Amino acid sequence: MNNVKKSFSIRDMENLSGIKAHTIRIWEKRYNLFTPERTTTNIRTYSLGSLQKLLNITLLYNSGYKISKIAKLEDTNIPVMVREIVSNNSEKSHAINAFKLAMINFDQTLFLNTYNSLLSERSFRDIFNEVFIPLLNELGLLWQTDTISPAHEHFITHLIKQKIYINTEKLQMVEPTQKDKVFTLFLPENEIHEIGLLYLNYEITLRGYKSIYLGQTMPIESLVDLLKYYSNVHFVSYFTVSPTKDDLTSYFHKFSKTLNMSGNSKLFVLGHQIQYVSQDELPTYVKTFNSIEHLMDSL
Repeated sequence: MNNVKKSFSIRDMENLSGIKAHTIRIWEKRYNLFTPERTTTNIRTYSLGSLQKLLNITLLYNSGYKISKIAKLEDTNIPVMVREIVSNNSEKSHAINAFKLAMINFDQTLFLNTYNSLLSERSFRDIFNEVFIPLLNELGLLWQTDTISPAHEHFITHLIKQKIYINTEKLQMVEPTQKDKVFTLFLPENEIHEIGLLYLNYEITLRGYKSIYLGQTMPIESLVDLLKYYSNVHFVSYFTVSPTKDDLTSYFHKFSKTLNMSGNSKLFVLGHQIQYVSQDELPTYVKTFNSIEHLMDSL
């Protein structure tokens, strides 16, 4: 799992490109676009080069080029045409395909050029919600099915995090204007999935609140110091995999006992695990949200 994946099944090719396996086989036979190898059990496998070519062809095909015309192009001309389309067209579907290409190729330049093309017409918030979120949802499925390797996922998520950091830092140059509450953002122990929390930090800062970002895998005991400085702390966390559904009640109990939750302080929770939270048994200081938009609307 820690090695970069270099051999892909036709199902992988379908998952990454969105082109049905049946169509890939037709393109392969009719136009000789790909030359798969075969295992000893006669199963097709495709190289990283074939996957890169398919993603490029898919982008051209979705841009209106006929497959018969694409098949006549020199292999070296296809990436050039793709880069021209990406630089001149910032449509969501093109951008997501370009970001997937950047991921597969570990191509930081393609990622940045695609992002900057989008930024010329959209705000960072629009790009994150309309492009990055659908892309991340796709990546989650691709990773779960072993279509991409952890190296691919880490590469693309690092670049997305980088954009969140840059845009958040711009906002942090200005003193907070909202003084009624302070937000402290953290992930519980053994929780490392932080893109959602990072973006939430951006949104909270954008609205003029003071936001203290603590990041991954924070023990409850380490949060006590915040209450020494602020009386109106709103703790915000994502429960993606931790605590587990069986540990939620005990986690809330320990949180309350350790931090002596009372007065104006609250705990806001988002993430996959909240589906297992019983609203009837939820402590009064805890509130769950099914999306960033849901939380922001409550402020």
